[in-house]
Amino acid sequence: MALEQIPKPTESELEILQILWQHGPNTVRFVHEELSKSKEAGYTTTLKLMQIMAEKKMLEADKTSRSHIFKPLLKEEDTQQQLLNRFLDTAFRGSASKLVMQALGNSRASKEELDEIRNLLDKLEGGNK
Repeated sequence: MALEQIPKPTESELEILQILWQHGPNTVRFVHEELSKSKEAGYTTTLKLMQIMAEKKMLEADKTSRSHIFKPLLKEEDTQQQLLNRFLDTAFRGSASKLVMQALGNSRASKEELDEIRNLLDKLEGGNK
């Protein structure tokens, strides 16, 4: 599926997707319990949101057992790329360098993170440092 065809998840939908990406296909009960660790969430609200996400083709429900098992239909990497592209366009006028400068300027990157960034830059430039 092309990035522009991927449904754009809301913040709440993204929280549900992150749980399913991390833990794999699961029940509404499990997702609700995970959400409840970080915020107030009603079970019926979680259920309704996951049903809506299934209608939007973000999730698929396996209804063969009493407890329906939901699995994400969106790939984590594709969703991250789409959200990053949208953020980059709206917040940084499409400038990747402004985004990186802002991110590195506002936080203390560890030595390991900086080494990863250097390695990525080397690969992007075609170097073998």
